[in-house]
Amino acid sequence: MPTTQQLQDFTQQVRRDILRMVHAVNSGHPGGSLGCAEFFTCLYQEIMDYSTDFNMDGKNEDLFFLSNGHISPVYYSVLSRSGFFPVEELATFRKLDSRLQGHPTTHEHLPGIRIASGSLGQGMSVAIGAAEAKKLNEDAKLVFSLHGDGELQEGQVWEAVMYAAAKKVDNLISTIDVNEKQIDGTTDDVLAMGSLKAKFEAFGWDVLEVKEGNDVTAVLEGLQEAKSRTGKGKPVCILLYTEMGNGVDFMMHTHAWHGKAPNDEQLESALTQNPVTLGDY
Repeated sequence: MPTTQQLQDFTQQVRRDILRMVHAVNSGHPGGSLGCAEFFTCLYQEIMDYSTDFNMDGKNEDLFFLSNGHISPVYYSVLSRSGFFPVEELATFRKLDSRLQGHPTTHEHLPGIRIASGSLGQGMSVAIGAAEAKKLNEDAKLVFSLHGDGELQEGQVWEAVMYAAAKKVDNLISTIDVNEKQIDGTTDDVLAMGSLKAKFEAFGWDVLEVKEGNDVTAVLEGLQEAKSRTGKGKPVCILLYTEMGNGVDFMMHTHAWHGKAPNDEQLESALTQNPVTLGDY
């Protein structure tokens, strides 16, 4: 089991990867990626039971589906540093003929990627299907998914949420990244959604909140608690409260860095705030 310091060091290196990847091609989505670095670190370094000998069946292992696919930089960084493909391949992010496209795709056959995502609203449906397949196959492993809070403005999400509760899909843990920001502003300004906790509970889900979504200890405890609630007749939702752009002072507390790359000077400042821990690619 990794120590808290090891998880923090891993997270810091992931932030460096995100910043360098997006800067190198002047394209990508650093804000949400930085905000979810702790979540991905805890999920892949401690919580999930998976094999890096990747196959699409995913039998007898936990599965993860990224619905808000634009935060691919954090996903690619953690997959590579968890052993799915060489860390050096991060240098190909968003380049021609790369397996690391701006939004994850499957036809490049990148290990760890199970669905093409980024068309928002679809990941919940896919995760539910995978969870039901595990039940049919008498596979006791779990399915995890991640969604943006702005993504919940998509109607398909709520059809899927309703279905999962009605069909007692209780081997599913869906996490919502609640950073209260999206590309055009705050979620309240774009389309206020009220209490997400009340909504998911009204739809029949078991809901827990992680108020410190950028603290590895809190995230780890939240994910462990969520696992303990599976198998009890309800799908589980984690409301993970994060800060977009976490770890870089000028990227935090604004939606401006949802999809904007840092320039040379900004990159240097951001990397200074996140010293190298595991080694850059």
